[in-house]
Amino acid sequence: MRKIVECVPNFSEGRDKNIIDAIADEIRKTKGAKLLNVEPDADYNRVVVTFAGEPDGVVEAAFAATKKAYELIDMTKHKGEHPRMGAADVVPFVPVSGVTMEECVELSKRYAKKVADTLNVPIYLYENSATKPERRNLSKVRAGEYEGLQEKLKDPEWKPDFGPDEFVPRYGATVTGARFFLIAYNVNLKTEDKKIANEIAKRIRESGRKVKREDGEKERIPGRFKATKAMGVYLENYHITQVSINLVNYRITAPHEIFEGIKHDATEFGVEVTGSEIVGLTPLEALLMAGKYEILKKKGIIPIDERKIVDIAIEYLGLSDLYKFEPEKKIIEYMV
Repeated sequence: MRKIVECVPNFSEGRDKNIIDAIADEIRKTKGAKLLNVEPDADYNRVVVTFAGEPDGVVEAAFAATKKAYELIDMTKHKGEHPRMGAADVVPFVPVSGVTMEECVELSKRYAKKVADTLNVPIYLYENSATKPERRNLSKVRAGEYEGLQEKLKDPEWKPDFGPDEFVPRYGATVTGARFFLIAYNVNLKTEDKKIANEIAKRIRESGRKVKREDGEKERIPGRFKATKAMGVYLENYHITQVSINLVNYRITAPHEIFEGIKHDATEFGVEVTGSEIVGLTPLEALLMAGKYEILKKKGIIPIDERKIVDIAIEYLGLSDLYKFEPEKKIIEYMV
């Protein structure tokens, strides 16, 4: 079986096409890696880049793209809706076929060492590559974001796994590791009130919310869905809000389950769910699950034609609400 690894780095630039193209070009010209998707977002001021290929080629492409981000992105000037702490913000390695999670952990460490040694910047390991339990969760590693990084680096508990424990103002820091296939999935709400999106996010995400007890102590009340991270975001370009979600294991919580949950909560606020979007790529299986759910809900018969099921899922989830969803450019199995 051919060894295929996916890498989905997120860079802190979603508006300057020249910078985005320059980063993507580094991947295009790397042997053993194939660029699959480049998805910038101006409101988030962030671009999600997806590529896949042989393990060695993927590590080299990730390093080359990071080096270009180091050269072109100035974090002292960066503003955006999405949490971030560095120019090359998060660089995950994902096993696709013929590769184990353990092998991807080693790839992430190879990448981290090369970036730290060459660029002399702080690198943290997360998810399956984490060196400490508290570093598994990306949101904990990234807490305080870029603005709090200088102080964070002074704390011995947050000494980087690779590179110096010194603040590099233009660059910040990078988080890398090995993880299961993550689906970046956003549900669109027909309201400009970000408070509503945030409230729904707290209800659905696994971490839930903190509440104050009668004795004055705080306790965490978990949300309804496992393997789910979420927050509310306002999209100025569309005059809507989104519940912005990371599904860290779609076999535990699938996009259609989250979609139904948010529709249920939105009715409480008198808000319409107009559709949703997948940022970056998705496994085919996740859309087949959604399509089959919608067919069975309407007491239909599941067709043999796989593409018909995908088309039903696209319509049901409203994946073309903000822009046209093209399966050939969004489903990883159709691209590799």
